[in-house]
Amino acid sequence: MSAETDPGTGPGPGTGQGAPTGPGAGGSGGGPSDTPGARLQTLFEGHRLTPTQRRIAHSMVRRAADVPFLSSVELAELAGVSQPSVTRFAVALGFDGYPALRRHLREVAPADRTPGSASCNAYQQAVQAEIENLRHLAELLADPRPVQRAGRLLAASRPLPVLGLRAAASQAYGFAYFAAKVHPDVRLLHEGGTMIHDRIDAAVRAGASALLCFALPRHPREVVDTLAYAKEAGLSVVTVADSAFAPVAKVSDLLLPAAVGTGLAFDTACAPMLLGRVLLEAMCDDLPDAQARLEEFDARAATRGLFVE
Repeated sequence: MSAETDPGTGPGPGTGQGAPTGPGAGGSGGGPSDTPGARLQTLFEGHRLTPTQRRIAHSMVRRAADVPFLSSVELAELAGVSQPSVTRFAVALGFDGYPALRRHLREVAPADRTPGSASCNAYQQAVQAEIENLRHLAELLADPRPVQRAGRLLAASRPLPVLGLRAAASQAYGFAYFAAKVHPDVRLLHEGGTMIHDRIDAAVRAGASALLCFALPRHPREVVDTLAYAKEAGLSVVTVADSAFAPVAKVSDLLLPAAVGTGLAFDTACAPMLLGRVLLEAMCDDLPDAQARLEEFDARAATRGLFVE
């Protein structure tokens, strides 16, 4: 198991409901793309699942292309649950058992998996998995409306708090670094503790209307608590998370999913990082002086000799 994968009760949003689908989960936007992962999320939607069952659902979405070929024992190992839990999960979805669920998945899934994946070594498989995550992200972005909505929310918030703790701290830092070049007031929240609520209060008093959060496994309880506090303070919460089933879904107004890779000892987050850059682009589209700010920065950087040409 990855050292950054949550071994707890599962990735579900905690409401007992099936997770929303598509890149706009948690907010308005168009439907999901016709991909194996999206079809799985549609299958789970509307079912009341236990935390263990949500963990199975999350694992299936992350390995959507492989799931139709897995036995119940293999799926149980993938999700870190017992084989009877997989059977109960299939029944909860309305099937007679796991074989019936797998037959259904084979009917709606592509006929074959990525060729040559079995011959790759572990390092290559990790890279291939990240490539699949990026492909899935590209398919989700076929409907740009959720990201465009997020861009408007972030551009309008003055100041703009950006939250990311532990594994997600680098994602928040990277976004805040570039956002500060075009947004007049970006406030990075990358260290937890008792003062984080104070900083949210200060942002609200200064006029903040939205907060951007990067949330990656393992999901710190403090992130969920902080987002709940931000919503109570009146902020619209936009979250980039590893899955629509992530624990932060229940405290987010707009959740944008981007899967992480779990093939190495520590999770890899290429898709969340790229989604953060896409959000930056969408935010710039709603900041009329973004280009002027970038040109001003470039001129000052040249005057100071800031970069080596």
